[in-house]
Amino acid sequence: MNIRFVFLLVSFSFVAALCRSQDTTELDKRNGFKDIQLATPIDSVTGYKLLKEFKEKDEFPAKLYEVIHPTYEKIGEVAVHKVELKTYKDLIYEIRVVADKDPRLMKALESLYGKADYDIKNETYFWKSDKLILKFKSESKHKLEMLYVSYGVHKMMKEDKSKKVENIANDF
Repeated sequence: MNIRFVFLLVSFSFVAALCRSQDTTELDKRNGFKDIQLATPIDSVTGYKLLKEFKEKDEFPAKLYEVIHPTYEKIGEVAVHKVELKTYKDLIYEIRVVADKDPRLMKALESLYGKADYDIKNETYFWKSDKLILKFKSESKHKLEMLYVSYGVHKMMKEDKSKKVENIANDF
């Protein structure tokens, strides 16, 4: 009888863990915010406006865009204050969304992607897959930030850096 109870308890715990764990397949499937997809060209987005060109990590030429379009003004009933995109070689590698602080956003994200992990040091909740990471944190007293980051474009940046080093080495 004890073995049956232990087996039942272990089975229940396993099922409960699966229900509460992150669903990275859904995160990968959505791959961004609304119809803005990571690792896609900037011209696939409606209403983008260049804010500035800069060097990501003081090394990689990147561009910062703001997106102004009615599609991105709300998430359900929650007001969105800002949508910004960063691109490398015109491919979107970061989507930053600033919205009103509303507990329904976290509940909605957890219903889609499962329970978030928490980074104590940065006070940030996050969902992570093989392709991207979604970070969720407080930006101010009345606003929060969602940050989608593409691993694929960051990998491309590192590969381009290695090619530059190779080219220099080959030039000797």
